Amino acid sequence: MQRRRHTSDREPTTALINIVFLMLIFFLVAGTLAQPLDKALSLVRTADLDRQSPANALVVHVDGRMTYRGAEVVSAEAHLASLTEEERVRVRIVPDRDLPAQDLVQLGRALRTAGAQSVVLVTERGLE
Repeated sequence: MQRRRHTSDREPTTALINIVFLMLIFFLVAGTLAQPLDKALSLVRTADLDRQSPANALVVHVDGRMTYRGAEVVSAEAHLASLTEEERVRVRIVPDRDLPAQDLVQLGRALRTAGAQSVVLVTERGLE
């Protein structure tokens, strides 16, 4: 008569616990490898800075009026014509928050059609 082996259907939880424990130890050690900052060091605060648009960005106001470095701009084509070849690689736009999205999309298309290689929107978080 043959005896049947009784196999258990339990999963090997001990192995799983060991792996999780080893991962915990690894991340605890890896997290302490970075040098801490000197306690006497005080970092720069940018929260109190005046929010100004970057000097080389096309500012678009809510009424569709455009300015570049304080001067009025008549159209996207005129703006690109005033830029150097190097400045046409990346044209930056600072739109007013209340500017309609379709106006912004049309301006982006007009800049690309006029010869801008890429058009970048500068947002409030980008200015912080």
